[in-house]
Amino acid sequence: MKALVYQGNHAKAWERMRDPTMQRDSDAIIQIDTATICGTDTHILEGGVSLVQPGTILGHEGTGTVIEVGSATTRIKPGDRVICKCVASCGKCSFCRQGNFGMCSDPEGGWMLGGKAHGVQAEYARIPYADTSLIKIPEPLTSEQVVYLSDIMVTGFEVGILRARVQPGETVVVIGAGPIGLSTMAVARLYSPARLIAVEPSESRRRIAAKYADMAVTPENAQATVDEATGGVGADVAIEAVGKAATFEQCCQLVRVGGRVANIGLHSHPVTLHMEELWIKGISITMGIPDHRTGQVLLDAILKGTIDPTLLTTHRFRMDEIIDAYEVFSKPAESGAVKVLLTADSTIGPRH
Repeated sequence: MKALVYQGNHAKAWERMRDPTMQRDSDAIIQIDTATICGTDTHILEGGVSLVQPGTILGHEGTGTVIEVGSATTRIKPGDRVICKCVASCGKCSFCRQGNFGMCSDPEGGWMLGGKAHGVQAEYARIPYADTSLIKIPEPLTSEQVVYLSDIMVTGFEVGILRARVQPGETVVVIGAGPIGLSTMAVARLYSPARLIAVEPSESRRRIAAKYADMAVTPENAQATVDEATGGVGADVAIEAVGKAATFEQCCQLVRVGGRVANIGLHSHPVTLHMEELWIKGISITMGIPDHRTGQVLLDAILKGTIDPTLLTTHRFRMDEIIDAYEVFSKPAESGAVKVLLTADSTIGPRH
């Protein structure tokens, strides 16, 4: 098969790899229908994620059709259209029993796809623990409508909105109107904040953010906007969706006394925690990876038309055009890219 392979030192290549094979009786093999590129993939290419080794197939957001399952797989069967969760869960370890599926301690649990194991920017993929690591796609929905539930929509919901304990009537600030930030704004509406403020330097992305947020402002105007909206009190919740020191520090500045900061962005470099200023504010800071417990909840919201993830798609490519897709995705200021959708070539031949 062909796949996008991380080669280390900022390098990648669309090259031929050995087809995935069953390794456990709880596995499934899927033929990829759609995939997409995440900001985490670009962090990997920059050398910012040390656990990803050269030779790994990238990609943790994708949908596919099941073509083979192991004897212990009972919920998933060949022919099922499925969403690949960005995390795999054994369902048996202490973390999984507590519902912390993203922290699964099994060697094949946690962030597997495009992380510890080969990912889904490929023609085929092996999925460990298929029964707990795949979500069936309801017949009315297209792959494009659900592919972002692999990661960004669920991450925005779980690591952003739920961990920050967003409540109806609160003022919520989201810093960063990239894919993860926009996803967070979209799912924030499920909790009815009184004010949703987007902070983003790019004018084109502020225009997109205005579809979700009540206000979309530049970082320079963020403090004045929050002060005016809250009578100088500060935001109840500030969500960092960039992964930069400056944006994290701005979250801490914009949040009120006793407020909550949720960090979603993946940081490649250290961030200073200004305890000399923050101790007296009594704020809470949360972070982490998703447990993917809410995929079905968001799937139901898409079915009902409450959320439309396709609004995030700005560019479409065939899977074999993935190098061009990375070029577009990595230069959003020039391309206007938010999410690029990669669609499998319908002429893919049989596995070997």
